[in-house]
Amino acid sequence: MSSSLKIASWNINSVRARTEIVEQFLTQESPDILCLQETKVRDEEFPGGLFRRLGYTHQIICGQQMHHGVAILSRVPIHEDLRHDWQANGEARHVGVRLDSGIRLENVYVPAGGDIPDRELNPKFGQKLDFLERMTRWSERCGCPTIVVGDFNVAPLECDVWSHKQLLNVVSHTPIEVEALNRLQRSNDWVDLGRHFHPAPKRLHTWWSYRSPDFTKNDRGRRLDHMWASPDVARLAVGHHVHEPVRSWTRPSDHVPLVTEFSI
Repeated sequence: MSSSLKIASWNINSVRARTEIVEQFLTQESPDILCLQETKVRDEEFPGGLFRRLGYTHQIICGQQMHHGVAILSRVPIHEDLRHDWQANGEARHVGVRLDSGIRLENVYVPAGGDIPDRELNPKFGQKLDFLERMTRWSERCGCPTIVVGDFNVAPLECDVWSHKQLLNVVSHTPIEVEALNRLQRSNDWVDLGRHFHPAPKRLHTWWSYRSPDFTKNDRGRRLDHMWASPDVARLAVGHHVHEPVRSWTRPSDHVPLVTEFSI
């Protein structure tokens, strides 16, 4: 007998600064599991009580002061707290768990990569490419039913950005980043659930810069946030939704939540 499982992923850009909209989102959408990126808080200061009050009593938190940080908050049991240092410097950018179904859930925050798409001129760009390469080596050995979610900080398709021509040399959409992400995807035949349910060239943005006072006016968005699944798990997916209206809520993150529903 199958049951529904809703998994949400959201780069929250400081969880303590967004508690109001986090509660609003969880109350409205009631996902079974919420994966957060860029929580920007040490573990001992994470607002766990808010999530417990809303029923998310299973909590795996991997944080650090002021920067990065990931967390998995769940209403259903989660096991085997695993953390890969794909950044190779100890930054809090990954946490993974196993569900009772045997499916693994990996929550990742890929580095943004700085402003210059050149490894020699910008070490942060090199770190990003190396991060994706380490993920690819892991992916090649994955070998179990898995869902990977998070802020990948790469918009791979031409239709994943507001202007392919203008962003071709902008970090997050450069050919070298796109190829690195494509190699990762090919390494385990990952299914991009966003494009599985919303095929290209359909508009599907998940991030808008804070630089524009009204993000809807020029709609200069990018699809930086993703949900992937190994083929055996992708067959269980029944829907995928990008909650774009959340970007207009009070004190929003620059990213919006994604939700995929599975029939497990």
